[in-house]
Amino acid sequence: MYVNVTLSIDDEVVGRARRKAEAMGTSVNQLVREYLEQLAGNAQGAEIAAEFERLSRESRGHRRGWKFNREELHERR
Repeated sequence: MYVNVTLSIDDEVVGRARRKAEAMGTSVNQLVREYLEQLAGNAQGAEIAAEFERLSRESRGHRRGWKFNREELHERR
C-alpha cells in the first residue's frame, strides 16, 4: 500500500530533477521512493544479505589451487 506525501520543493530543483530522472529512464517519484526505502532500511535487502552470508558460510568452495593475485587484481585493462 502506498501513501501520498506532499513536499515543498523549489521549482528549479524539481525541473533539474525531472531532467536528470528522464535521462536515467525513470521518474522523480521513483527516485524519491527508492531513496526513502534506502533511508528507512529495506528489509528485503537485509534478507538478501543474510541469505548471502548464510550461503557463504555453508559453501565448501573449490578453488582448485587458484589464489588471488594482487598484481592481476590491480592490472589496468
